[in-house]
Amino acid sequence: VQLVESGGGLVQSGGSLRLSCAASGFTFSNYHFSNYHMSWYRQAPGKERELVAHITGVGGNTNYLDSVKGRFTISRDNAKNTAYLQMNSLKPEDTAVYYCKAQDIISGREYWGQGTQVTVSS
Repeated sequence: VQLVESGGGLVQSGGSLRLSCAASGFTFSNYHFSNYHMSWYRQAPGKERELVAHITGVGGNTNYLDSVKGRFTISRDNAKNTAYLQMNSLKPEDTAVYYCKAQDIISGREYWGQGTQVTVSS
C-alpha cells in the first residue's frame, strides 16, 4: 500500500488548509480502502511524532488530539481511497510535518506516507 499526502503549505495564523492522503496498491482485488483505519500524525522539529486524528475503517468513528478538537476534522472517502484532514483556525504551534498512516484492520500492519509540511506564520 502506498500513501501520498498533499495539501500542505504556508498559511497565516487563523487560516485553513486541507490535507489529502491518497492510497493505492492494495494487494487483493477484494481488499478495499475501508479495510484500513486511517490516522494523521505530526512531528515538529525537536519533538516526538504525535497522533492528531484517527478515523476507523468501518463506521468512521473519529478521535482527536485535545489541542485540535473543534478546529480539525478527519474524514474519508472510501470510493476515492482518500483520507482528509481539514484544518481550520490554524496556530503557529500547528507547524509540523504531517504524516498519513493506514493500518490494516485485520493484520494490524501499518503503512506511512512521506509527509507534507505545514507552516503557520504568526
